[in-house]
Amino acid sequence: MIKVVYADDEELVRSGLRAMLSGASDVTVVGEACDGPSAVDVVLRRRPDVVLLDIKMSTDDDGIEALADIVAAPNPPNVAMLTTFDVDQYVSRALHHGANGFLLKDIKPASLVQALRDLANGGAVIDPGVAARMLRAQREGQRAAEPARELLDSLSEREREVVTLIAQGLSNSEIGATLFLSEATVKGYVSSVLAKIGAANRVQAALLAYRSGWVG
Repeated sequence: MIKVVYADDEELVRSGLRAMLSGASDVTVVGEACDGPSAVDVVLRRRPDVVLLDIKMSTDDDGIEALADIVAAPNPPNVAMLTTFDVDQYVSRALHHGANGFLLKDIKPASLVQALRDLANGGAVIDPGVAARMLRAQREGQRAAEPARELLDSLSEREREVVTLIAQGLSNSEIGATLFLSEATVKGYVSSVLAKIGAANRVQAALLAYRSGWVG
């Protein structure tokens, strides 16, 4: 069973998350919070597998501060940030502090549940639209593209296919279905890709694929 904690300062969003997750047989909500400090407290007490954090709650910074506190704890859960399209600079800061995923608040229920499964299995998830905007906020013209392409050129053809699908937001199971590979085989390719390009997680691999121009 995947234990989940989520935090958002809007009751409407929290009730929506509650409803979306209620139908998943392998997910249980163990806590919720309306601001950063409360989220940290709930996470430390309930020890979830996955945390969903709004980037901006009672203050502009408390979602980011909560993320930093959570990932600094012993055996931290994987954390995905809930965002909209108007907070690029906060998304960049969340990546710097170790977020494992970035999801839009209007995500479909089935996609949310699959994202939680991937996060619980040690993966990372990123909405392709969020990735594209993150890159526009981070890169400095075309100077970022060539180093990214050089790193990706070190990959095998199959590894390039895998990293491209990661950048498109596909989970391991979806990548396996697309490439006719087992999920275990896909996990092996993902690990190999991350090691070769020096990425800490799938989010960074996705950004590299965008930066190189492989994914538009």
